[in-house]
Amino acid sequence: MFTGIVEEIGTVQSVLKGAKSAKMVIRAQKVLEDVKLGDSISTNGVCLTVTDFTSHSFAVDIMAETMARSNLKNLVPGSKVNLERALKLGDRLGGHLVSGHIDGVGIIKDFKQEDNAVWVSVGAPPEILKYVIYKGSIAIDGISLTVAYVDDHVLKVSVIPHTKEVTTLLSKSIGDEVNLECDMIGKYIEKFLTFQGPAGSTNRINLDFLAQHGFLE
Repeated sequence: MFTGIVEEIGTVQSVLKGAKSAKMVIRAQKVLEDVKLGDSISTNGVCLTVTDFTSHSFAVDIMAETMARSNLKNLVPGSKVNLERALKLGDRLGGHLVSGHIDGVGIIKDFKQEDNAVWVSVGAPPEILKYVIYKGSIAIDGISLTVAYVDDHVLKVSVIPHTKEVTTLLSKSIGDEVNLECDMIGKYIEKFLTFQGPAGSTNRINLDFLAQHGFLE
């Protein structure tokens, strides 16, 4: 688990691509301070396992599924990435709970300066936006952000100067892909409400049950 509070910006040192997968080496400093083989490091919001490391870099294997469903497939030597080590029990939770298992990618649609902050508009498919709520949390390339606007086609976040300085988000261009991970609570609720058990069994709590007891209008 992660918090979406980026610890540093790393630099892709090398990418060795297979038919559908890849091996990547990333230069870093902060996230290597107590690194061990098998540790998890969020890289642009994707949970990756450390397979090798030196004093200034770490290596990861990226499976075909991850390459297909994330923006890691677009990385080349010199690309900048957001990095965060896994959450330790007892640490402050400054962002929100992030699993590093992204829901898909969105497309940067627009940047708009407003006083000291920048509005970032991200287009996303309906299967992602249905889990996004106004004033809820979302991880964009591993950055914990508050949703300031959402409709059927786009979500918007407002990025403060500190976030600009310590993440890669405002160095993106219109049309770039970003990894999106929605708050997991909504997905668990949907699964629970729509679960169909074995034949003959009943799910005691469903939408009708909630409506009958005043939870839905």
